[in-house]
Amino acid sequence: MKLLVIEDEIKLADYLRKGLSEEGYVVDVAHSGIDGLHMATEADYDLLVLDGMLPGIDGLAVLAALRQSKQTPVLMLTARSQIEDRVRGLQGGADDYLVKPFAFSELVARIQVLLRRAGGPRNGSEPTVLKVADLEVDLIRRKATRAGQRLDLTAKEFNLLSLLLRRQTEVLSRTELAEQVWDMNFDSETNVVEVAVRRLRGKLDQPFQWPLLHTVRGMGYVLEARES
Repeated sequence: MKLLVIEDEIKLADYLRKGLSEEGYVVDVAHSGIDGLHMATEADYDLLVLDGMLPGIDGLAVLAALRQSKQTPVLMLTARSQIEDRVRGLQGGADDYLVKPFAFSELVARIQVLLRRAGGPRNGSEPTVLKVADLEVDLIRRKATRAGQRLDLTAKEFNLLSLLLRRQTEVLSRTELAEQVWDMNFDSETNVVEVAVRRLRGKLDQPFQWPLLHTVRGMGYVLEARES
């Protein structure tokens, strides 16, 4: 799932990007209200983390402009703890409010609640439980099972599996996997994709009767149930 963090404090924005990426989210960052509003309106995000005090246009103005065209869930951050400020944010269209300083674990928990409330990725425009053969992946609970057995996946392994499953039967290149899962420009010298695929295959396929994750030589990888 893809999040946008609009936060002008560089260190905090970098901290949130790193922490949320480790939780398995794809995270974009904007450091001003103008840039954040442009990104939020031009692209599709599952949730916005929006600072209330921003240069240029503040968080409330960003929120008001965004609500004219989109209902993306918004979690507002603010250094202001007065009830009146929180009420203004909620009345302006925010879905939740978190006062700085905050515990990162609480931020993650609130994001999960908002995503569940919204019905999952892209506000329910795609299913939140994906299946192929005996594999089932719950995108909201971030749980994967095969033949009823829980798969113990890392955050990146889960994101990789989710992407392959969303686009099952479609061959995805190493470049696309690197860009979508690791949010990085692909470097032909790195083997990060191959290593991740090998580890995922060890958990997804090796303990079971038939493989679902296949290598297409010279092209990439595909997730599909093939007749034996």
